[in-house]
Amino acid sequence: MKKLVPEVEVYALGQHICMSAHKARRVVDQIRGRPYDETLMILELMPYRACYPIFKLVYSAAANAINNMGFEKTALIISQVEVNEGTIVKKLKPRARGRSYPIKRPTCHITIVLQDISKDKRFFIWLKKKGWIYKEKYITIEERYQYMLHNLLNQGRMIWANDGCEVI
Repeated sequence: MKKLVPEVEVYALGQHICMSAHKARRVVDQIRGRPYDETLMILELMPYRACYPIFKLVYSAAANAINNMGFEKTALIISQVEVNEGTIVKKLKPRARGRSYPIKRPTCHITIVLQDISKDKRFFIWLKKKGWIYKEKYITIEERYQYMLHNLLNQGRMIWANDGCEVI
């Protein structure tokens, strides 16, 4: 994880969450780099069990940002998310003929970092292309919002050079 910038970043840490790190990473990869409001909607609508603790952590990080640093909710985006493996709780389940069967309950530690983009104009975000990952690509926030605005206005259509005149 990169070093935190105390003026523009706030984090929340959840430790010993009872789920495997692999299952939590499946959800976390969907919310990395997204705005706070969009993240809450995604986490509410995803059908995975890992969404609820991650939702609580994002909400807690936003509360830290608002109460401690005075940031606004509309300017927050999720800059970094990290899921590490925690301790494994080992139990024994009794079986027939006095034998026992081992049960391993994995845990994970989740760290969520929110950044206020209104305070930092030179903020860079890590984008992962859908599908195969070739390299890390850094783009500025302004470019990303222009791209999102372009997609919303054109609804996924390609724009041709002579788009001003349409042929019926």
